[in-house]
Formats: sequence, structure tokens, C-alpha cells
Amino acid sequence: MRIRLLIFAVACYGFMATAGQASCGTASCSVNTDAETLGVEREKKLAIDLHYEFIGQNQLRAGSRKVAIGEIRRHHDEVRTINRNFIATLDYRLSPAWGVALQAPLVSRTHDHNHNHHGAVIPEQWSFTELGDTRVLGRYYFAEEKSTSLSASFNFGVKLPSGSTDVTNAKGDRAERSLQPGSGSTDVLFGASYRRQFAANPSISWFASALWQKPVATRGAYEPGARLSLDMGLRHDVTERLTALLQLNSQWRRRDRGHEAESEDSGGTFVNISPGVRYALTPDLDIYGFLQQPIYQHVNGVQLTADWSALAGMSQRF
Repeated sequence: MRIRLLIFAVACYGFMATAGQASCGTASCSVNTDAETLGVEREKKLAIDLHYEFIGQNQLRAGSRKVAIGEIRRHHDEVRTINRNFIATLDYRLSPAWGVALQAPLVSRTHDHNHNHHGAVIPEQWSFTELGDTRVLGRYYFAEEKSTSLSASFNFGVKLPSGSTDVTNAKGDRAERSLQPGSGSTDVLFGASYRRQFAANPSISWFASALWQKPVATRGAYEPGARLSLDMGLRHDVTERLTALLQLNSQWRRRDRGHEAESEDSGGTFVNISPGVRYALTPDLDIYGFLQQPIYQHVNGVQLTADWSALAGMSQRF
């Protein structure tokens, strides 16, 4: 057990960072991977979760309409952004009523755009793998009944500006602020979640959760837009080990602000459907995966979006 704990702890240390969503196409999957939403019963205090996200954004969109590169001219025309995020979460149950989680990903990102300069089109690229912003989230369980698989909680926390905001490319040009692995802002987070079994069929349960994130302190002339995430979904225990999952993930984001922001081309409304599965390899070790498909995307200005994204992870409890 101590060896497994050491392996997971070292892995988590190497996987700390964060991601957002903006005009350049930087993004993170909006799938909810909390233990309660995946149907994991927490009999032990410590849980460590590692998961990988792939979001390939190569579709430009204006409002809800798909557009071609250069169709709506900008100072630079976005081409594509490939996001590969490795996210680690350490979740510790302090008591039956209180819990705390530390979450952050390692951001591996490649971004291409065409710079329009006096009639010339100059291709530019950034490619980096960097640690980003960490997030600490506390949880207070105000209702919990194992007999009915009921769980209700308030969530509150902070996102810290631990990620870099000055990444450059091979030419020494600094990436746009919305593309950087860190936002440079300190954000507060407030939310709530609820999960319960269906009385008629205890093998099926549903959940709903909300999380509001707002910057309260910024660095430089850039303030990322506040965002509201709303998730709901179903879980069906097919067998003792296999669980089928379905989520509806929504996110609304305000425009970024500041001299270094691209306010015109930031913010929007995004709704995704995310089917997935979870499989228990042992009583304390699970693997899971989701395929996320957009069903509604409306952006401000012109932004890169993805036609699909994927997530795969594992969770170990000690």
C-alpha cells in the first residue's frame, strides 16, 4: 500500500497545472470527474485521480456559425490549437462533513495562427508543456445517506496564479495571454452538488452540480472572464464492476477584459453531451473514460472550437 501511495504521489507532483477557454482555442474538458458523480463510494479518506484530456480545436466559429480561416479577417487568423492536459486531483476527507481537494493539470499545447502584416500572411506557432494554475476546493456535506446513495454539498475554494504567463515561441514572441498555461489571476469558486438514487431502481442515480468562478485579483492588463459551469447526468450500475455514465455539461463565460485581452473574441456559451464508462479493476482502483460531443456552441466574435474531445483516467483510494 505504501509503495502504491508513493507512486501516485510522485505522479501527481509531476502533473500539476490548469486550462481555460478563449479565442485561441485553449480549453479543458467540462466533464465532471468527482467521485460522487462517477458513482464511487468513499469508504477511505484519501483518493488520488489522474486523467488525460485531448481537445483538438481546428474549427473556427463566429457566433454559432462555422467559418473558414480568414473568412472574417483579424490581425491574426487562428488556425488550430491542440490541447493535451494531464490533470491530477488529490481529494482528502477530513471528517464525515468536510473534505478538501487539490487539483491542477500539466498543459501540453500547440497553437498555430497566421499573422496578417501589411498584406503578408506570416505563419506563427507556439508549442509548450508547462505547469499551470492550481486549484484548491473545499467541500461541506450538509446531507449524506449511504442507504439511498444521497449526497449534497457546498463547494468553495480558490484558483491560484501559479502558472506561467510569459511563454514564448522559438522566435521569442510571447504567446497571447489567453493562450498561456496560467491566467495570472486569483479566482474564487463557489458551487453546490447533489446526487441521489432513483427509488424505483437503486442501480440508477442522477446528479446535478454548479460552480461559479470569478477573478478577484489579476496580473498585468488581463482579466479572464468569469464563468459558470452547470452539470447534470445519470449513472447506471450495469454490473458490480461496470458503470455506464451520461453527462450534460454546460458552461457560460464572460468576455476577457484588459489591454492584453482579446475581448471581442472571447467568452461564449457551450453545451456538451458526454457518454462514458467506469470500470472497477479492484475495490479501490477504477478506470474511466468519456467522449464529449458539442451540441451547442455560441462564441463571441471569432474563436476556435472542437468537434469532439476525449478524456480517460484512473482513480485510486487509500
